[in-house]
Amino acid sequence: MIPFCNVYSSFMQRAYDMVIHDVALQNLHMVICLDRAGLVGEDGATHHGVFDLAYLRPIPNLIIASPLNELDLRNLMFTGYKEADAPFVIRYPRGKGEMSEWRNEMTVLPIGKGKKLRDGDDVAVLSIGSIGNEVTKAIEMVKDSGISVAHYDMIYLKPLDEDILHEVGSRFKRVVTVENGVVKGGLGSAVVEFMADNGYTPRVKRIGVPDTFIE
Repeated sequence: MIPFCNVYSSFMQRAYDMVIHDVALQNLHMVICLDRAGLVGEDGATHHGVFDLAYLRPIPNLIIASPLNELDLRNLMFTGYKEADAPFVIRYPRGKGEMSEWRNEMTVLPIGKGKKLRDGDDVAVLSIGSIGNEVTKAIEMVKDSGISVAHYDMIYLKPLDEDILHEVGSRFKRVVTVENGVVKGGLGSAVVEFMADNGYTPRVKRIGVPDTFIE
């Protein structure tokens, strides 16, 4: 039996010690579904799930993923059940999904592999989670400006898709990271660390929740 634990992202903050000692340290195979991840609007300041990527990323053994839409959410739940041999965390936002065609056969999303949604030459945008849909809209808005934008859906924060990051680091001088979570410690920080560790020197602009509490 593989347990699924469903909990609000903000409530998981209170269970941090349990995640480390009772799950990750023992490397237990379970799936943790973090609902209300990111900014949650009318639920209020205490329910914003903006810290999860940053506070979970340093914990050994965890696999951390965030879907672009509800089809990917189903597939990540299937992947966590079928393919993982470690704690598998899926974070997703409050609200309705971005896709309606969810009645498809479930497929495995390879652990630690992202997707190139669009190729470009001038700037690379790396996003994680459903906020990637807003990135797609933004790219459409600037497509006639002469800026050629590549867009990568990272899917996994941990392990990162190093093939994508090597491609981005070697091809692009300008990189933008986008996440619905705190800028400090999340995807943007992970990308900056990778670039520094591997000798790449792009200018990286991190977009996310600033270092302040959001009302």
